[in-house]
Amino acid sequence: MTDRLPEVVTPDAGLLHGDRPGVPLEFAVIVLRLIEFGIVLTSGYLMALLLGEPRLGVDGAVYGRVVLLGAIVFATLAEAMGCYDLDAQFSLRIVWRRLAGSWLMTALFLITLGFLLKASDDVSRGWALAWFSGGGSALLLSRAGTTIWVRRLKNRGTFNQRVAIFGASIQGERFANYVLNNSRLTISLIGFFDDRSDGRVLAAPAGHKVLGNLTTLMAMIREGRIDQVVVALPWSAETRLQQIVSRLALTPVRIRLAPDLASFAFARRPVVMLGEMPVMTLFERPISGMDALLKRAEDLVLTSIILAFLWPVLLLVAIAVRIDSPGPIFFRQPREGFNNRQFKVFKFRSMYHDKGQVDRIQQASKRDPRVTPVGRFIRRTSLDELPQLLNVMQGDMSLVGPRPHAPSTRAGGRLFSEVVASYAARHKVKPGITGWAQVCGWRGETDTEDKLVKRLEHDLHYIENWSLGFDLYILVRTVGAVVLNREVF
Repeated sequence: MTDRLPEVVTPDAGLLHGDRPGVPLEFAVIVLRLIEFGIVLTSGYLMALLLGEPRLGVDGAVYGRVVLLGAIVFATLAEAMGCYDLDAQFSLRIVWRRLAGSWLMTALFLITLGFLLKASDDVSRGWALAWFSGGGSALLLSRAGTTIWVRRLKNRGTFNQRVAIFGASIQGERFANYVLNNSRLTISLIGFFDDRSDGRVLAAPAGHKVLGNLTTLMAMIREGRIDQVVVALPWSAETRLQQIVSRLALTPVRIRLAPDLASFAFARRPVVMLGEMPVMTLFERPISGMDALLKRAEDLVLTSIILAFLWPVLLLVAIAVRIDSPGPIFFRQPREGFNNRQFKVFKFRSMYHDKGQVDRIQQASKRDPRVTPVGRFIRRTSLDELPQLLNVMQGDMSLVGPRPHAPSTRAGGRLFSEVVASYAARHKVKPGITGWAQVCGWRGETDTEDKLVKRLEHDLHYIENWSLGFDLYILVRTVGAVVLNREVF
């Protein structure tokens, strides 16, 4: 993992402490670890005493080993689940969720271990339930109190580090504005330093003074008035960067390199290590790796179940379409799918065969004269979409995803890709029979540009927040909408 600036605190609060170093936040986190480890230990013994457990005096060593093991397992799991990460120190909602998960997993581990070792009869079940419930409650209440305590210290600037920025140009100003507008940073911004005398140096970047050149900066470091220096120079000035950093490297402070100007556009993107080289991840491939396998398994299993129950309906609709008007039962039309690749989508034919379109497709509208009587019914009940289950089995579609559109369809007289430049982003995943946009009401004819934008926003939200639970939720809402005779496809 890459090192990051210390997080948390309003910068202005720390200016009152500019003459003394801040207390490392890690000290408070160490105290939290010790407190919660002690809570797990003491709550186990306390519950035994309160319940008057008779075997505590005889087999106290057994209870002691169980409690100690539980404390060690909890400490390990809490560390792994991020209970002591910086983002959890100031958000009770985040830390309570992680603490509860760690404690629950601790309980499940001990129960499983006792079962496997056939040692569950050595301790009282009543004591175990009391310990898990009482210990868990104590952990949550304790963390509520310590979170309030840490927040107060943060607001007083106790954890602030005194930071100087070398480079009083636009790059340094952007970095300073980011610091000043981020309430989660434990930083007191001391000021700017620069050794250039041309017009590239701003008079008062981000409202702070330029306190001097590199010599002045090093003198203040020697006086113990600065904890960290951020070098905000263009990365293209490699020679100058090396000269500045080589001199600052002789001082006992932390030195960091601010993002180049172009990097501010991607400031929220994660940085990972590629070997020994830090690289910025601009975009991840959504639903990849194990997630892709899970989603494919979901599609195959649920589609097989649906087909097993609905095959009589499919047969009846096929017969009705054939009797209603001459022409094929199925209508196959090109659609844009994953990675903008075209495929043929299956649908029950709902229009007169000689009026169907393949190129320059016009979306169907209400009272469309091209639609047959049976077609009107199966479109209203969404039965015409059921053959797309075959597309799911083939792998061209998924049960849930952005609805596939024909390449030539238009909104407000313009191609979809012309209306929204990022329209192709919805093709980063397979299209679906139903989707988040459809169950949220953005369905049917896309006859205006506003409707297309809203549909795209919902599609991108689905892509960025995909999970199996989200898929199942959309499917349940889709079934409910169909039962209530609301169009969702």
